[in-house]
Amino acid sequence: MISTSELDIAAKYIKEGKLVAFPTETVYGLGANALNPLAVAKIFELKERPSFDPLIVHIASIDDLYLLTENTDGNVIRLAEKFWPGPLTIVLPKSKLVPDIVTSGLNTVGIRMPDNDIALKLIRAANCPIAAPSANKFGQLSPVSAEHVKKQLSNVDYVLDGGNTSVGIESTIVSIEGNVCTLLRPGVITIADIENALPDTFIYSSEKPEKLIAPGLLKSHYSPVKPLYILDKQVSHFPESSGFIVHEKKDFIPKESRIVYTSQTFNHLEIAANLFSALHAMEDDEHIKQIFIEPVPEVGLGIAIMDRIKKAAYKYQQNN
Repeated sequence: MISTSELDIAAKYIKEGKLVAFPTETVYGLGANALNPLAVAKIFELKERPSFDPLIVHIASIDDLYLLTENTDGNVIRLAEKFWPGPLTIVLPKSKLVPDIVTSGLNTVGIRMPDNDIALKLIRAANCPIAAPSANKFGQLSPVSAEHVKKQLSNVDYVLDGGNTSVGIESTIVSIEGNVCTLLRPGVITIADIENALPDTFIYSSEKPEKLIAPGLLKSHYSPVKPLYILDKQVSHFPESSGFIVHEKKDFIPKESRIVYTSQTFNHLEIAANLFSALHAMEDDEHIKQIFIEPVPEVGLGIAIMDRIKKAAYKYQQNN
């Protein structure tokens, strides 16, 4: 549990333009006052994040949409009321209140309301929207615990330790233009979930924009520092010092191998929740030199899981 004094310190740091790592239901975020350009610039500097990659702004009330965006029509409000708080980011035309550095100079901003009491209390106590990408070095493994944050960002101003996150992968991102809802990044909330919840509200599209209007859209992302390969079940011989991440008991993996299970029953919610923890465990194991990870069918939540796995393995698969 986070104490009131810890929250007060974290809120004070945000107000002073400092950086605070805090838990959400998805991953830990690296937060700064979204309305303070100098504070936001520190996020890019600490993460070593390129300036062309926009940030997500976290809010604690739907009313803040009216301050931060230029599109609060009925469809947007219905979408927010249905899925917030929750792991859904909505990209909308930004208001003049949002600094250009937050949006990488674009005229749109991604906004979400996290489903985490600590995050919501921090936003309210700081009395400002909080810009927060994942609390890691750019392109590296997403943090799902305070320990993961400290491993990569040892010099962050303050860390609120809220234990392990519950969802485990980053939010779904959609953009809304008129009645067109476009999936930009898959997550636990699927397009099918939105369509079922809000029938006859949107026309749905998966056509990606030409510009990078949301985070997590690069081909290579979420990567461990050790080589990661997607497991081919036809392969029977593996290099020594290999680690395996699988989603249920397997017979074809050498018994002496280091194995981390994300689930015992191939449950997609469990796999998503444990994916980055498993990757961190392999990255931290000094006996492991390369990691093999089992794929999942790209259906439903499996689309989001494979999005993270493919991006995490991309630079290693390309060089293999």
